[in-house]
Amino acid sequence: MRSISAVIAAAGKVGGLRRRRSGERFIEGWILLAGILAIVILLGIVFFLIREGAPIFLHTNPWQFFSGAKWYPVSEPPTFGILPFLVSTMIVTMVSTAIAIPIGIACAAYLAEVASPRVRNMVKPLVELLAGIPSVVMGFIGLMILSPLVQSTFNLNTGLTGFSAAIMLSMMSLPIIISVSEDALRAVPDDFKQASYALGATRWETIRHVSIPAALSGITAAVMLGVGRAIGETMTVLMVAGGALAVPQSPTEPMMPMTAAIASGIGNAVRGGLQYQALFAIGLVLFFITLGVNLIASRVLERQKRRFAR
Repeated sequence: MRSISAVIAAAGKVGGLRRRRSGERFIEGWILLAGILAIVILLGIVFFLIREGAPIFLHTNPWQFFSGAKWYPVSEPPTFGILPFLVSTMIVTMVSTAIAIPIGIACAAYLAEVASPRVRNMVKPLVELLAGIPSVVMGFIGLMILSPLVQSTFNLNTGLTGFSAAIMLSMMSLPIIISVSEDALRAVPDDFKQASYALGATRWETIRHVSIPAALSGITAAVMLGVGRAIGETMTVLMVAGGALAVPQSPTEPMMPMTAAIASGIGNAVRGGLQYQALFAIGLVLFFITLGVNLIASRVLERQKRRFAR
């Protein structure tokens, strides 16, 4: 009887093990399918952008397209130069990043190293909640509150400038920078900090000379993700940046970044026409810029994880 019971129990265990392995294989298959689907969608986007945007280079020389300062899509003949959009995008992104980096890293250091668990659990969700505010709402805030303030502060003819757009974009980038940087700082091994305190360093010295340098790759990834967010934002810059087509000379001038150019022009473009193709070519350029920034961020973030993997 004992041997029969043992055989039945062993058979039950083998059956449970097989069911568990079947469940794991099913989940692995779904994960693999999701990964393949993501790659297919990405390649589909690239194919679509190239198919719709590349024909513009049969009409406009690529050098003229990228270095031209005139965007006259309805003139005869039409002229397509995206230099004002490229320069505007760079200015807005650089200014917003310059504003967001010190604020974001300081907030992350406070949450990771100084704040009590109760304060951290209360503040971090509120910061991350900023990421959920629709961009059109941020645009209204910039339009109604920030723009008059910028106009009066710098004595400008209008407050709808690249600087106003950059401030709003920095606010939209902060949740990403703070959240990822805080995770990177908390991933620094506690032994590093204890060794610093044992040598007589203060908390500020430990944060400045130990925690932040040790988490630098993760913080860099956070900044790159924030940059990607700023480059790809559309509605806020369309409402706040001013929409001027000239090449801007300073951040306090009205300007039109690439996303705003696409959003404002695609409604008036004839499907398959030259303006339509030119706007898709801008989208293709924007796609590769954003993809490059996110790939760099992912690579740096992966290095951070491997560095402290135990």
